[in-house]
Amino acid sequence: MERDNQFIGQSGAFLDAVERASRAAPMSRPVLVIGERGTGKELIAERLHRLSTRWDEPLVTMNCAALPETLIEAELFGHEAGAFTGATKARAGRFEEADRGTLFLDELGTLSMGAQERLLRAVEYGEITRIGASRPIRVDVRIVAATNDDLPALAESGEFRADLLDRLSFEVITLPPLRVRDGDVGVLAEYFARRMAAELDWHSWPGFAPHVMTSLEEYAWPGNVRELRNVVERAVYRWDDPESPIAHMQFDPFESPWKPKAPPHRSSAAAALPAGGVAQSQASAHSAADTFDQIDDLRAAVDEHERTIVEHALGKHRWNQRQTAKALGLSYDQLRHAIKKHGLMEEGES
Repeated sequence: MERDNQFIGQSGAFLDAVERASRAAPMSRPVLVIGERGTGKELIAERLHRLSTRWDEPLVTMNCAALPETLIEAELFGHEAGAFTGATKARAGRFEEADRGTLFLDELGTLSMGAQERLLRAVEYGEITRIGASRPIRVDVRIVAATNDDLPALAESGEFRADLLDRLSFEVITLPPLRVRDGDVGVLAEYFARRMAAELDWHSWPGFAPHVMTSLEEYAWPGNVRELRNVVERAVYRWDDPESPIAHMQFDPFESPWKPKAPPHRSSAAAALPAGGVAQSQASAHSAADTFDQIDDLRAAVDEHERTIVEHALGKHRWNQRQTAKALGLSYDQLRHAIKKHGLMEEGES
């Protein structure tokens, strides 16, 4: 599902999302695309544009998270000469570039409240005003926005305008993560592998060894289709025997016995142990050893420890998932995966 706007998959959840995009395409109404990283949000935006009556007009893309907040509004709405320091000449923004076509706004949840207010006016009234200008400009733009944020939750907490959310969600298309797309991992893996084999001029595609395919299907794929493509293509190009099935797959490209390790941290408390500190440390070591002796299943023990940490952090931050992810050093997607993995629910849910 990654090149030439191809949509590859057979699972019901995936086909439903593609069908919803096809139905919404001719409507020229705003569409909100929700999905984790690597699920194909930009491809859905392309489909919405190419199947619309605007297919021969521009499809303009803007990643709202890629620019500093001070430049977002100038990028979206343009500016006049002298509007701010460095604005030596007038410049059209993305709305004007997309006139009569489609504007795809990725990472919508990162927009500042000021930019959200101006975006709302553009969507409602079909006009924008360049920074530094006094007269509005009429534009005819179909908005497709995408995010991996929980926008209803952000709207409830006051971090996203509820009226803008309402205006943009004529249709909401939620892309399923790869880990719930039953049967699609194998189909996608074969597609990416065959394409890489052809690029390497292999005479035939030998397939995957059974244990490799099992590993592919059991992996959680936090990076979704984009990650799957990288893992498969890397495995094929590293394989030295095109006549035999691929028997090795490295999921983490940074995994290496020579990977640099952070220097050990020596705390000030350990550097100045009080009298009896050595004996206490030895007692602690014996206690830890006793605890480890009781562990028969390492993976289960690690999972339980992870669950306890995540559950405690969520409670500490009153189930504010953004604050919790930041406190734990995780991305929002990683925290959401951990919550689902351990079946955690906020108190009062059932």
